[in-house]
Amino acid sequence: MGAAYNSRALEWFECARGELLRSVGLPYGWMEQQGTHLPVVEAHLEYRSRAEFDDELETITTATMPGKASVRFDIRVIDAASGREVICGYTLHAVTDKSGKCIRPPKWLVDALGHDDRA
Repeated sequence: MGAAYNSRALEWFECARGELLRSVGLPYGWMEQQGTHLPVVEAHLEYRSRAEFDDELETITTATMPGKASVRFDIRVIDAASGREVICGYTLHAVTDKSGKCIRPPKWLVDALGHDDRA
C-alpha cells in the first residue's frame, strides 16, 4: 500500500519516550538499574494523516505526572517536510518497582521531568 503500517505508531511512541528520558539525563536502562520501571498501562492514538515509506518523521514529546504513581507522555508525530501531523496521542505509565508494585516517583524522576505534583 506504500504507507507505514499502523502498529508502527506504538514503536515510534516508544522511541520518542526513550529519547525524551535520555534528553533529561534518564536513560531507561539506568532507571531500571535503580529499580524503577514505567510499564505502559494505557495507550491512545489518533491517526491524522498517512505516512509514506521514506517520509522523514519527527516527534514532539512532553511528560506530565497526572497521578501519585504515573507518568503520561503526550506525543505528536510530524512529517518533517510538510509539517503535517501524522499521529498524535499519549501513553500512560505506572511507576513501579522491579516486582511491578506501584511506587511514588523517585525524586530524581520528578526533578528531571520538572514536576512536583507529589503532595
